Amino acid sequence: MAPYEALYGRRCRTPLYWDEVGEQKYLGPELLQETCEKVDMIREKTRAAQSRQKSYANNGRKDTEFGVGEKVFHRVSPAKGLMRFNKKGKLSPRYIGAYEILKRIGPIAYRLALSPSLEGVDNVFHVAMLKKYINNPTHVLSTELEQLDVDIIYEEQPREILDRKEHKLCYRIVAFVKVR
Repeated sequence: MAPYEALYGRRCRTPLYWDEVGEQKYLGPELLQETCEKVDMIREKTRAAQSRQKSYANNGRKDTEFGVGEKVFHRVSPAKGLMRFNKKGKLSPRYIGAYEILKRIGPIAYRLALSPSLEGVDNVFHVAMLKKYINNPTHVLSTELEQLDVDIIYEEQPREILDRKEHKLCYRIVAFVKVR
């Protein structure tokens, strides 16, 4: 029996599952008992598969908790086509700051002490947006931030064009511009 049939009590109406011509159908207690056994077997195998997949999924998950007074980094939301903090693509920072946790709000939200340049941003963040800061004396954290939008997105504006070059391909010309 297919899982669809076990769930909905009827066969799936595709050409694959149409009954053969001349197939005999039998009714009675034997059919009922056989159906119940097959449904139980399907449920048992489905439960085993769900348990197996749950164990695989839970290996990658971790419960993160922070204490009041700890320092954390805040994740900057990626936006397609934007350069963040003078870095392009993969080299742009994913996290900013090292902000102190002021208060825990519920099981998964924290209030942070943000810098004055982020005064328009709400200071309560989900635990998934935070990453623990491990203190290291060799870390140099820049205190100056570029201007961030309210939704923690940074859009960079070019200052000047430094150089211009054209690269000729077979059927078209590609322009390269070096921008500060």
